[in-house]
Amino acid sequence: MANKAYKFRLYPTQEQEQLLAKTFGCVRFVYNKMLEERIQIYEKFKDDKEALKQHKFPTPAKYKRDFPWLKEIDSLALANAQLNLQKAFTNFFSGRAGFPKFKSRKAKQSYTTNMVNGNMKLADGSIKLPKLKWIKIKQHRDIPPHHMIKSCTITKTKTGKYFISILTEYEHQPVPKDVKNVVGLDFSMNTLYVDSEGKRANYPRFYRQALEKLARAQRVLSRRRKGSNRWHKQRRKVAQLHEKIANQRQDFLHQVSRQLANRYDAVVIEDLNMKGMSQALHFGQSVHDNGWGMFTFFLQYKLAEQGKKLIKIDKWFPSSKTCSCCGRVNVSLSLSERLFRCACGFVADRDTNAAINIKKEGLKQLGIA
Repeated sequence: MANKAYKFRLYPTQEQEQLLAKTFGCVRFVYNKMLEERIQIYEKFKDDKEALKQHKFPTPAKYKRDFPWLKEIDSLALANAQLNLQKAFTNFFSGRAGFPKFKSRKAKQSYTTNMVNGNMKLADGSIKLPKLKWIKIKQHRDIPPHHMIKSCTITKTKTGKYFISILTEYEHQPVPKDVKNVVGLDFSMNTLYVDSEGKRANYPRFYRQALEKLARAQRVLSRRRKGSNRWHKQRRKVAQLHEKIANQRQDFLHQVSRQLANRYDAVVIEDLNMKGMSQALHFGQSVHDNGWGMFTFFLQYKLAEQGKKLIKIDKWFPSSKTCSCCGRVNVSLSLSERLFRCACGFVADRDTNAAINIKKEGLKQLGIA
């Protein structure tokens, strides 16, 4: 079985907007209440792991007795808040994340509900959701009939737009493809990547393009009295600019990753720590503007759908300092040198040379000479 999500724009009525706002607030309230109690339990039993595992943690049902207004919203949304908190603690104990934090009103507003006994349906430009009943939806593409709805996540953006992500489940066993066409990608600050064939992604750097306009809008916002009507109006303008940049970036990354997934049987990249790189090299804006992490995520699932592979090589592999012709390593090569020169006479663009080495290392992992 495989999962696939479909994201659509929602157009709720004023009454439905009020219920959505109430649901977002209740989910946040229950999450914080459960986290508060779990912190107390954790502080009490943190030295006794066995007692901590056996302890019964609070559930949303407990709070419905004390706060009857919680019954007005979808109970599955509260149940998913409990599951999210459980997952946060699991990640913390396994070392994959920090200690869970309380949710703020300023945080992302969303909740998840599940398909139970046909409580969700899609028909004639509308979707039926628990408590909300029928709500208008802009369905720009069809969901195949063999895709069964598992859950829906409703989100409100900073600009006041509503979206729904419909998670579906379907039978899919991709046939592994014979690896014939392989490409290596070297991360580039300016162009997103350079491949082993010398081609560049030519990423437009949307954030950099909008930086001046964004700075102007934020200066205007700083002069407004916080909480006033003019402040809220300007805050939305700033949010709209950020949203546009994010949408442009996401659209570009989807297109580029789709082209690579359709063209090659395997793509080889370095397993980079982008957060560490942005802090160590002081290139935070450039690294985050590119969205390399999002790009590799898109690339991975697009390749997997077709039975193809994304190969990640060790981040410490000296791809930039190794000659792709003779294999000699130039230890003294500095970051400012954009042309690779080797004692064997080989001369090439630094990034192209690195991409060729990444491809060669990936072929070794695949067992291809």
